[in-house]
Amino acid sequence: MSSASRALAIAASAALLIPVCGFAPNTARSSDAEIGADLIVTAAPAYEPLAALRGAERFPKGAQLLIVHEGKTEPLMMGFAASADANVSFDGKTVLFAGKQAASDPWQIWELTLADRSVRKVIATATDAVRPLYLPGRRMVWAQRELWGFQMESAEDGHTAAHAFLNPAAGPGVLPLTYTQASVFPDDVLADGRILFEAGFPLGTGATPELFLVYADGSGVESYRCDHGRARWGGRQMNSGDVIFTHGASLARFTSPLAREELIAAPQAEYAGAIAETASGAWLVSARTASGTHYALKLWKPGSVALQAVLTVNGENLVEPVLIAPRNTPKRHPSGLHDWDYANMLALNARQSRMGDLKAAPASVRLETQDAQGHAVVMGAAPVESDGSFFVKTPADKPIRFALLDTKGTVMRQEHGWFWIRRGEQRICVGCHTGPERAAENRMPAVLLRTTTPVDLSGAIVTSTAQQKSPGGN
Repeated sequence: MSSASRALAIAASAALLIPVCGFAPNTARSSDAEIGADLIVTAAPAYEPLAALRGAERFPKGAQLLIVHEGKTEPLMMGFAASADANVSFDGKTVLFAGKQAASDPWQIWELTLADRSVRKVIATATDAVRPLYLPGRRMVWAQRELWGFQMESAEDGHTAAHAFLNPAAGPGVLPLTYTQASVFPDDVLADGRILFEAGFPLGTGATPELFLVYADGSGVESYRCDHGRARWGGRQMNSGDVIFTHGASLARFTSPLAREELIAAPQAEYAGAIAETASGAWLVSARTASGTHYALKLWKPGSVALQAVLTVNGENLVEPVLIAPRNTPKRHPSGLHDWDYANMLALNARQSRMGDLKAAPASVRLETQDAQGHAVVMGAAPVESDGSFFVKTPADKPIRFALLDTKGTVMRQEHGWFWIRRGEQRICVGCHTGPERAAENRMPAVLLRTTTPVDLSGAIVTSTAQQKSPGGN
C-alpha cells in the first residue's frame, strides 16, 4: 500500500533526558505483594477501544502513561502532550510507546530507557504511528495510518542487531506486513513469533472485530479460530499459551486443544481487554461496572468471585496495563519468502468449509483482487480437480479472494473477505476457510499428479466482478 507513510525511517536523534519528579500519593490502592512488579498504565479521559478499526482515534481527549510504584503514581515521562501504548522490552530495560511532543503532532514511536529515563524517537513519519510491539531479532511492529486506515509495518528497533537477518525479504528496513484496504491493529507478539492482530471480519470488508495471526514477515495470515460470531478484541497471550480476549461484557480464551473459543467465568463487568498476567498468576484487568463510567485497574485471580481494586484515577480511564519485568523472548521466525513478484497457492480440498462441505464438485476457481479504488476485479480462473485440489500462481502483496464455480460459471461458494499472500510465499491451505483441524488425508493432491506448474493468475485483469454472474455463496 503506497502513501506518505512510505517515507518512514528509523530516526537517529540523540537521546533526550527527561527529568522525573518523585512518586506522589494518588487514589491508588496497592496490591504490590500480589502484583510483584512496578507497572505502566495508560490514563485517558475518553477511551474508544475499537476506534482504530475504523481508522479513528482511540484517545480523542488525549492520554498519558503513568508508572505505578508501591501504590503511588506519576507520569512515566515529562515533556509530551500525549503518550500511550507502552510495551516493555524482553529484558525489561526499555519501553516502546506512542507519543506526541505537541498536541498537533502525529503520534510517533519513541523508546524510554528505564535506568536513566532517557527518551529517543525511533520512527519519524508524516502520519500517525501507534501501538509499537517489540519483535525478536531487534525489530518491532506497529500500526501506521494509511489511506485505508491503519496497516501494520515492521522495522529495526534502533538497537544493534545481535545476529544477521535470516532473509533479506523480511528485513532489514521498513517492511509492510498487511495488505488490505481496511484497518488492522496489532495486539501482541505470541511465543511462536506470530503477531496477533485485530481487524473486521470478514477480513478487509467486515465490521465485526475479530482476531487474526500473521508471521513477522507478513506471510501466513489467518483467523486465529474459525468460530466467528461475537466481536472479540484486546487479545493477550498468557504464560500457559492461552490467548485471553474480551467480548466487552465477558472474557474468553483460545486454548490449544480446542478449535473454538472457551468462555471464562469472570466477575460481571465490562472489560477493555489487554490483560497483563502477574508472576503469581493473577490478572491485571481494565474493567468498569457500567457503560459510560470509567475503566479502573483491577486484579483478578482466575476462579475467584470478585475483582480486587488496584488503581482508580478520577475522570480517567486506566487501560492497557503492562508490567515492568523481564519476559520470555518469542521465537524468531525464519522467513521462507523469495524475491518474486508473485506467490504460489495450493488448495488441498476446496470443497471443505466451516459452513459445510460442498456436495457437488466445483469445476473451476476464480481469483479476484482489488484495484486502487477498492473495486473487485477478476484475474482469471483455474480448474479444480475431482478431489477439490487446485494449484495457482497469485498476485503478491495485494488483497485477493477466491470463488468456486460450476461448469456453467455460476458461483457455488465464494469468499466475502480478503486476504493476501506475500511475494515469494508458497502457501498451502486445507479448504475454503477451513482450519487445520480439517486437514485432508495424507495423500498426493490430484492437481500435483497432473502437473506441478501452477496456473498463472497473477497477470492481466479480465473484467470487473460486477459483470460476473454471482447469485451468492458464503
